[in-house]
Amino acid sequence: MEVYRLSLFSIDLAWHDVSKLIRDKRTISLADQLNRAVGSISANIAEGYSRQSGRDQARFYEYALGSARETRNWYYQGRHILTEVVASHRMGLMTQIIRQLLAIIPAQRGNKLEEESVTYNSTPSESLNDPPMA
Repeated sequence: MEVYRLSLFSIDLAWHDVSKLIRDKRTISLADQLNRAVGSISANIAEGYSRQSGRDQARFYEYALGSARETRNWYYQGRHILTEVVASHRMGLMTQIIRQLLAIIPAQRGNKLEEESVTYNSTPSESLNDPPMA
């Protein structure tokens, strides 16, 4: 699943971001929350993928969706330390993950979910090839 690969990629990026955030006393707890949230995305996708029923799969994909939205929130809050360019790239990556999960969940559960359109400064497809580092 592409969404799983993107979630693993986001963990690698977050490693550097968390390391930068933890050096500033104002963002130590933010760094911890970001680290937990970003790790939860792929963990829930993996657990959901291994479930047999569509309802069980959808439940774990919804947990991953919540974690992706939470991660995007922490990146927004950390933008002053990480820089606008890095935060914008990471929020764009989270939006990609969110949109893919929003497409997967209804297929498992049978109802419609949508993500609002949001404009970020960087183009995620360009940034995935050469992501800005914190």
